[in-house]
Amino acid sequence: MLETTTAVARPEINATIRQTTTQAAPDVPPVNFYSLSMEDLKSYFKSLGKETFRSQQVFKWVYEQRVTDVEKMSNLSKAFRSELPKFLSFELPPVIQHLKSVDGTQKFLFDVGKGMSVEAVLIPSADRLTLCISSEVGCNMACKFCYTGKQKLKRRLTAAEIVGQFMQVSDRLDEGQRISNIVFMGMGEPLDNCEAVFKSIEVLTNDWGMNLSRKRVTVSTSGVVPEMHRIWKAGVRLAVSLNASNDEIRDHVMPVNKRWNIEELFKACREYCRETGDKVTFEYVMLKNVTDRIEHARELHKLTRSVPCKINLIPFNEHPGSGFERPDDDQVMLFHQELMDLGSHVLLRRTMGRDIFAACGQLTDPKLRQDDKMDISNSNLGGKSVRNSSGGQPRV
Repeated sequence: MLETTTAVARPEINATIRQTTTQAAPDVPPVNFYSLSMEDLKSYFKSLGKETFRSQQVFKWVYEQRVTDVEKMSNLSKAFRSELPKFLSFELPPVIQHLKSVDGTQKFLFDVGKGMSVEAVLIPSADRLTLCISSEVGCNMACKFCYTGKQKLKRRLTAAEIVGQFMQVSDRLDEGQRISNIVFMGMGEPLDNCEAVFKSIEVLTNDWGMNLSRKRVTVSTSGVVPEMHRIWKAGVRLAVSLNASNDEIRDHVMPVNKRWNIEELFKACREYCRETGDKVTFEYVMLKNVTDRIEHARELHKLTRSVPCKINLIPFNEHPGSGFERPDDDQVMLFHQELMDLGSHVLLRRTMGRDIFAACGQLTDPKLRQDDKMDISNSNLGGKSVRNSSGGQPRV
């Protein structure tokens, strides 16, 4: 049985809510600042008998100025500065490994305690710098082509651990660089950890926080249909990990389809389009002799015509013991051309970070891998930009 977050908030979330809405006691540990939205922090300060405008001051110091030393927060009173460490901590998940790909992609490994870790990926392109964020240690969805799914779900991340990935990577950028886009496409199913994921979005898009545009935030789902409404209510973009052109194949490669099939999934996608006026992005992983045939392309075009969308084609990224192969480049190009000829809005997504196991479907606990790098000489598509049906360039 797949686990979802449709019913009751989990204990760690309830604990945070209690801490931010009740009078703090001397023996209560400080709350992690990065777990709190602006409204949370206002409520917390109010419960402590402090002025709520202090929340804006602290947000500005931490997110805009990147100052966490309370003694340097000069517009706070001396008395408040002396008390603040009792109320708030500013701990971030430590970076324990940082790898760089030949194509400029960077991968960061974070320690999230008790021997567990997650990975996040920084993806450069001409007009944007995208951070692919993880939401869970492992994953419940068990998609057969995904390395993360082999790890199984170990733990859902907190909002502080999700925001922390963004902050740690931001602090390591070269001068003048800024993360412009966030995609929740790393380890874990974002809609299996709704409370933390959407709290982190609230924090990072706040005017006093990192002030990211919600239109530059994308939440990907394998198809947890009952929670998909939260994506359009949050005002962010939707990506769906589709990966098959019919229920028979999708049942095989994505067990979630046995619970919410393509018909139910597409009904939710159409509702997203009606509510937002935006297109859905369908991610389609091409598996050799499984989902890469020309008849699959024709079936995919017919299937997606009912939803305003674009299709991202992703040639399978290998990992140890997957049981699948990457299609030949020629077959990928034929599949892409067939969809263009049929009139689909289709992008052949550049494969980036594949040599350091940072590409789509390759993230996992490094202990499951024997090596940090792999041979990528079996494909030349990683460095290519392939035009889409409207003449533009594919974007990460």
